[in-house]
Amino acid sequence: MSVELDATTYIHAKPTTAHSYILPAVLGLLEGHFAGSAKTNVFDLGCGTGGAAAVLARKGYRVVGVDPSSDGIAKANVNYPGLPLSVGSAYDELAGEYGTFDAVISLEVVEHVYDPRAFTSTMYDLVKPGGIAVVSTPYHGYLKNVALAALGKMDDHFMPLRDHGHIKFWSRNTLSTLLLDAGFRSIRFEYVGRIPALAKSMIAVAEKPL
Repeated sequence: MSVELDATTYIHAKPTTAHSYILPAVLGLLEGHFAGSAKTNVFDLGCGTGGAAAVLARKGYRVVGVDPSSDGIAKANVNYPGLPLSVGSAYDELAGEYGTFDAVISLEVVEHVYDPRAFTSTMYDLVKPGGIAVVSTPYHGYLKNVALAALGKMDDHFMPLRDHGHIKFWSRNTLSTLLLDAGFRSIRFEYVGRIPALAKSMIAVAEKPL
């Protein structure tokens, strides 16, 4: 498959603002799932400038990551030279190059992906049997959308004029369907940022069958 990627230019290599409420939940999910295990291998699909990967590495996880932005990876390599973060995307044969992992995380990425089925297929291949995928994306619940409409905030929220903006808007149902179609099972969700009905993001945890 040939897909031309328009890479984002990053200003810094710190975790994004969204990571301030997403990362604590992701760390809790990983710690809960792998409690008592030896060091866990994690693949960060869409690692950006490496901020989240660096946090995981400091917690003892062995982290590998890719991002299609050469600018983002250049910043990651300067700021986190000990982390194996490289240019790559879900449209590449990543499992053939990197192998499989106990967990694959992808934080605030799937909403930017042109071909989400290729994305989750690659993710599925990267996860070891019995391992998990952790996917976060802005939450688009039905009550939240009603609230946005009532407050006149729909244009701000779904802004089409923003460069490198979101091109897919996921609900719990649609994200579940995407992950199930890829072969994942036992999908559960957490909601972060605000109360669940108006959450900023949702985090899906999906297991790959043994």
